[in-house]
Amino acid sequence: MNMKLSFRWYGEDDPVSLEYISQIPGMRSIVSAVYDCKPGEVWSEESLDRIKRNCEEHGLIFDVVESVPVHEDIKLGRGEVDTLLQNYCENIRRCAKAGVKCITYNFMPVFDWTRTQLDKAAPDGSTSLVMYWEQMKGLDPLHDDIHLPGWDSSYTQSEVRELIAAYGTLGEEGLWRNLERFLKTVVPVAEECGVKLAIHPDDPPYPIFGLPRIITCEENLDRMLSIVDSPSNCLCLCTGSLGCAKSNDVTAMVKKYAAMNRIAFMHIRNVKIMEDGSFEERAHLSSCGSLDIYEIVKSLTDAGYDGYVRPDHGRMIWGETGRPGYGLFDRALGAAYLNGLFEACEKRKEA
Repeated sequence: MNMKLSFRWYGEDDPVSLEYISQIPGMRSIVSAVYDCKPGEVWSEESLDRIKRNCEEHGLIFDVVESVPVHEDIKLGRGEVDTLLQNYCENIRRCAKAGVKCITYNFMPVFDWTRTQLDKAAPDGSTSLVMYWEQMKGLDPLHDDIHLPGWDSSYTQSEVRELIAAYGTLGEEGLWRNLERFLKTVVPVAEECGVKLAIHPDDPPYPIFGLPRIITCEENLDRMLSIVDSPSNCLCLCTGSLGCAKSNDVTAMVKKYAAMNRIAFMHIRNVKIMEDGSFEERAHLSSCGSLDIYEIVKSLTDAGYDGYVRPDHGRMIWGETGRPGYGLFDRALGAAYLNGLFEACEKRKEA
């Protein structure tokens, strides 16, 4: 197959071992990061080399980083932003030295992702991540103590309020200006190092609590890619993040950006969109959710996509416990399903 099948691994503390990951048919690459550094700090070469060695011992390749976090002061354009940008460039160089070819990041203010529940039970007994608008009603982080799943617990409530107020003042255009500064600084370094930077869409791709969100739709993806028109300025196209907004035609977006050769990394998962715009994460199979996973894979193979693919969030099934969305069993089922789709689509293309 042309695509490179990969699997997210959270390091030596991950309940899902590299040994188990290596037993998934067709598994090639490990997607990981240095987790003992705060955003803005420079990663140690020793930590990166340790991940690389651990992967190689299990016949796997560590060549995707997810993520090198972007410090809030870079997004806000304040404080020691020049130093933080240079630290980011140094992390790109160090990742490249360790053999990394793709680095994922996001430009979401404050919260990487928002869900209201991590263990919503389905009729079959499996559990998954969901976001229900009904559970968001009446919540005001500027006045209430809110601890939603997925929010960085290292922030105090007063820090959260300060950040939300600062982003409210900054607004969308201010966030775009700071993304432009970021890209114009880091993309040339990525080019020199032979690394593709892959921005992850906002999850979900619309404003939450008034925070500006800009990596949300086709128009904005076009704008982001045009800031620095470089093969190193790419997308991490997450079907589940973009797909939980009814207005996004995910298949069309995959077709368009794969043909442009601007997708470095595919996160493939399925979601079911409810009538009110709420959504539930579902099994990868097309019929389980609102996305046509077959058409997404077909669009990739038609374009000759040879980048990285990973089964994204899975349900918790068969009694497994662990990090919500990142158990072994359902993601392994997702990998097997994707392997089958890619094989069928590629053979159909060759026929």
